[in-house]
This record gives sequence, structure tokens and C-alpha cells, in this order.
Amino acid sequence: MTAWPIRNPMLKVLLFMLCALPPVARSEAPAPVEDWQAIIRSAPYWSSQGVFSNILDIRRWVLEESAYCSDSDRHLLFGHRGQFIGYISDGKTSAETQQKLNQQREKLARQGRATGWTPGDANTTGYPFALGCDQPHARLNEALDRYLGKAPADRLWGRWDDLDFASQDGPGNLHEALTYVYETRRQQQRLSLPAELPRYLAGMLLIESGGQTRAHSAAGARGIMQLMPVVLRDCGVAERNHWHRLAQLDCAMKLMNHNARVLEPVINKHFQQLPEGKRQRLFTLLLIQAYHGGAARIGRLMENEDLRGPARYFAKHHERFSAGDIAFGMVFHNLGRDRLGLASLYYVADVELATQVLCNQPALAQTPFCQTP
Repeated sequence: MTAWPIRNPMLKVLLFMLCALPPVARSEAPAPVEDWQAIIRSAPYWSSQGVFSNILDIRRWVLEESAYCSDSDRHLLFGHRGQFIGYISDGKTSAETQQKLNQQREKLARQGRATGWTPGDANTTGYPFALGCDQPHARLNEALDRYLGKAPADRLWGRWDDLDFASQDGPGNLHEALTYVYETRRQQQRLSLPAELPRYLAGMLLIESGGQTRAHSAAGARGIMQLMPVVLRDCGVAERNHWHRLAQLDCAMKLMNHNARVLEPVINKHFQQLPEGKRQRLFTLLLIQAYHGGAARIGRLMENEDLRGPARYFAKHHERFSAGDIAFGMVFHNLGRDRLGLASLYYVADVELATQVLCNQPALAQTPFCQTP
């Protein structure tokens, strides 16, 4: 090969300088963090701005099988703000899927899109967090049809305690039954709950059981409101009536009312600076969380010395956060403590989304049920 002489002295200097430069180093993968909780603990509280809407987005994709979950054989990845940052296509086996997730976690950390990473496996939470798109139990359209009594088998009538709903010749649907039980107990002054709560009770029913009378969880929860036997017994429901839909609705409302009595003074004490409407919204969201995880645990997020740091920060700077951000932020910054997990956030997000779907129905959209602030 002929070597052409370089006659321009400036070009010779430039080539010499380029050749003398050290080779460009490849970005090295950051070492994994041993405990994902360390990443969460180091996240500043202000980073919870937008966490509520971010979690709603990814859960909406799951429930609606849309966007990045239009292919159900995928896992989404998200960080400490609940923000979607990537996805993988599932492997042929669970082990292969875990391997792909860990490779993607490392890649996201290397690219600076995730603040650290932790490998996960079948028994260990990894970070960034992963959420599977394939959740066949979440069929909102089918649940909505049951709730509205589209099929004769989904309609009901009967008696429970002093309640007497519909008739054999004119059965009603679950929506009518829920409204009847709530209004009866409210008029009897046996309920003191936020005005918007009835529609969230409906959203909870859709998520808890999909409206299936004989829904039964692995943990032993039963019926349309997925109540544990001990709770049903506390409500005075004999075992033979544990599946009774009116009894389930009545007991769920009693449980919510009990949780409200426990939580309302705590919320008013720690979030007294919030405008009334915003505080009521926070109250509703925390009641939904309490139905899933217990009122005592939610109360400790505001009262316990080791857990209340986020709540104190959000109360002081509440104008920067929505009520949803505050409710989710208190849990997010305490993940891994006091048996608090992502399931609590998923549950509230799913109930919120189910309630939105319900109140988008033409027959309900303009009714007081869906319009009450």
C-alpha cells in the first residue's frame, strides 16, 4: 500500500495529538447495591412529586392492556418516583425473565436512568422495580358487567339484618345494592365517611372480587368485598352468611367507618395545614389503603418516630404535592418497613382507576354518586 506524504505541518501536529490521546474508556457497569431499601432511603422526599400520577399511568397500562402492556408478555421497570423507565419482553421461563430484568436494571443504572440497581430473583425484590403486564385477574370490563347486573345471574335480592333489598320478581344489581345499604346506614347515622367514599367502595368491589360472589383468596378472604372470616365474625355475620352480598357490603362499610374513626383525628392533627378539600381527599385515599393494610399501619406512618419523617415533610411543604403524592409518598419512602410494600400502592391506584372507569359510564357519569366532591 502506498503511503501518501503529509505536507501540511499543522495537519501533522493534529494527527500526532490525536494518536497520542489515550483510548476512550467504556463506561463500566456500576456495582449493584446489596439492598434496594438503601436506594429508597437515600431518595429525597421532594422526589415524590408526581408519584401518584406516575403509578396510575403504569397500572392503567396493566388494567387496560394498553401502551407498553399492549403485549402482555412484558415487564415494566420503574424507579423511586414511580416513573416508567424501561421494559423487557419476558423470557421463556421465569428464570430467564429474571435474568433479562437484571440485565436491564444494570443497563439502566449504567445509562444514568436509574439511581443504582439491585438484582432480584423469585424471592428477592430487585431495583428498579418490575411490574408484570400479564395479570389475567384484572378484567375491568367483565367486573363492570357483573357490578351493573348485565347477566340475570349477577342480579340479587334478599334480606340481611334490617336491610330488605329488591325482590325475587324485580332483582337489582350490585350498584343499586351498594347505594341502598350505604344510604340506609347513613340515614341511621351509623356511618360517618367522606362524601366521595361510596363510589370508591364500588371501585374497591371491582378490584377486590370483580363482582364475583364466590371470590376466594389464597389468604382466606371471601366474597365480593374480600373480607377475612375474623372481620365477618366481628360484624356479627354467621359463617353460613359469609358470602351473602348484602352482609358483605354492610360489613365492609362498618370496617371503613371504624377505620375512619381511627384515622380522622390523626390526619387532622398532622395535616391541619391542608385546605379542607385536599385533606378530605387525602383522608379518602388513606382509608382505601387502610382497607388493604389496616388502619393501625397507616396511622403509624404519621405517628411512629421511625416512619413519620415523610409525613412531616409533606405536611410542611404540602403545597408542592397533590393529596395522592402525599398518600403514596408516605408509603414509598417507607417501603420495606412495617410490612409496607408496593401492593399497597397498586391497590389504591387500581381502585382509583376502577372508580374512574365506573364513573365514565353514561348511566352514572352525571349522578350524585359520581359527582359528589
